[in-house]
Amino acid sequence: MREIVFDTETTGFDPSTGDRIVEIGCIELLNRIPTGATFHEYINPERDMPPSAEAIHGLSAEFLADKPRFADIAEKFLEFIGDESKLVAHNAGFDMTFIDYELKKCGLVPPTRDRVIDTLTLARRKHPGGGNKLDDLCARYGIDNSRRTKHGALLDAELLAEVYAELAGGRQANLGLVATLREELSVTATVTTSRRSEQTSHLSEGEREAHRKLVTTLGEKAVWLDYLGKEKLPAAE
Repeated sequence: MREIVFDTETTGFDPSTGDRIVEIGCIELLNRIPTGATFHEYINPERDMPPSAEAIHGLSAEFLADKPRFADIAEKFLEFIGDESKLVAHNAGFDMTFIDYELKKCGLVPPTRDRVIDTLTLARRKHPGGGNKLDDLCARYGIDNSRRTKHGALLDAELLAEVYAELAGGRQANLGLVATLREELSVTATVTTSRRSEQTSHLSEGEREAHRKLVTTLGEKAVWLDYLGKEKLPAAE
């Protein structure tokens, strides 16, 4: 199962009032394990940067001035996320509103909302009443977020991929499967050893001797010789 964990940074909260995406970061997962494949772009918003937004992500208008516009990276973004992969984001409605706006502005079709998984919704269901911001979830699951001095799309996507694995029960399920397999293998080995040790013969010595004589009449290639350990047999009468 292929999934894309992603995050965006923007100039504000509402694209309908002129706010734009300034950074996008994506992490590819296969069966909820990062493959190492990523998509990351800084984007020129073609407008000024409000101080309140710069304080959050640290991206200035000067830094972004020579970066590509969203229209320049839109096709590459769509190619990376594919047509069927689930899209995982924290407070996904916010990110998808901007993605929809930017893609439609380029004349492209946005991903359908049925592909989107919102980890904020998952967290609220699993931890009702608790703090469910990304930093809160990192602390809850023991995920190191010390590098997160500012919001950054790629870093936040990396952290979210770890959080998502915990929310979805992936790590616990994998560990449980390994433990179960080890237990089953141990039990199987014990039973097999026990059965082997319990397989004692109840034949009398006379019956054994009669069997040996019968085998000698079957020829040198008789299969029974293997079961008898190819021991020295008496000559056939």
